[in-house]
Amino acid sequence: MTPNDTDTPLSSPAPSATTRSQPIVESHELFRGASEILISHDGAIYRMRITRQGKLILNK
Repeated sequence: MTPNDTDTPLSSPAPSATTRSQPIVESHELFRGASEILISHDGAIYRMRITRQGKLILNK
């Protein structure tokens, strides 16, 4: 290790919600009170559901 090396990698800070280029969609807007929805993507149907622990699961 040389004197100029550091143990911590250089990284940029995570972008804030106001500087993201991708849109953010709130899950409650998608689910509208339901615990499961179907999503059509590229000719296939996917099922997304909210678990009892509040996590999202996506299945084909």
